[in-house]
Amino acid sequence: MIDQDLLRILACPACRGEIQHKDEKIVCLKCGRKYPIKSGIPVMLVDQAEK
Repeated sequence: MIDQDLLRILACPACRGEIQHKDEKIVCLKCGRKYPIKSGIPVMLVDQAEK
């Protein structure tokens, strides 16, 4: 589980949109990119995101 305080300060690196934790991924609410979570750490790299 990702800390809620961390989620509040993170933003999508591609569009700077708001994000949320959903289905073991970090999902951007603006552009829809899905970032993986590996060993409990969100990998917020645009080239590793699913569109």
